Amino acid sequence: MFIVFFRVLIVYVIIIAGLRLMGKRQLGQLQPSELVVTIMVSNIATMSIEDSNVPLMGGVIPILTLVIFDVIVSALTLKSKAARRIISGTPRVIIRDGKIDQRELKELRFTIDDMMEQLRGNNIFDIRDVAFAIVETTGQLSVYQKFEAQPLTAKTLGIEGQPADSAPPVVIISDGVVIDSGLKYCNLRYEWLEKTVTDHGYNTKDIFLMTCNRQADYLIVPVDKCPAKRKEAGR
Repeated sequence: MFIVFFRVLIVYVIIIAGLRLMGKRQLGQLQPSELVVTIMVSNIATMSIEDSNVPLMGGVIPILTLVIFDVIVSALTLKSKAARRIISGTPRVIIRDGKIDQRELKELRFTIDDMMEQLRGNNIFDIRDVAFAIVETTGQLSVYQKFEAQPLTAKTLGIEGQPADSAPPVVIISDGVVIDSGLKYCNLRYEWLEKTVTDHGYNTKDIFLMTCNRQADYLIVPVDKCPAKRKEAGR
């Protein structure tokens, strides 16, 4: 029993280290080569865990080999455009100037349902609002809307400059733990935080969540059922 436990723990650590080397990507953002490596690693790990007759190194070595190979391939595609095109493919335009390219859809084996599903995933329900739609090498659909269908922005409204309060709030206390990077982002000191929390009758450990922006406009959510408190305070 303990042997299985340690085998699982070691394989887990190896896989986590390998995935960190491969880079931070969500499953839907994996390139074809990365997806293949991920599937093969999972199968090898399963075999080395389930079958105690398989030597542990018989699973670790293939996993490390695949990870190293993926890192080499990534470096190759980074330096060579031809290699990148062969291994990862190229983006394909399926809607151009508002017109659907049916030939591209057939070559990609993209059905109408597939296209409409991904358009809805981009919050577009009327295909007439689409100027360009591009299938990326990850299989995700990138959409550029027609001008009249685009949401309003400060630029389209002719508003120049950036409002002083445009910086979003960040977490500065999470489950009783002070987030130093959040305080630094807000240009605030720990003394200000202690005083603010104390003024509300709490200790730091009593705070479930506290967010704040660069104008010291904060929100306090205590651990208990007390109502959350929000206030704009001086520094």
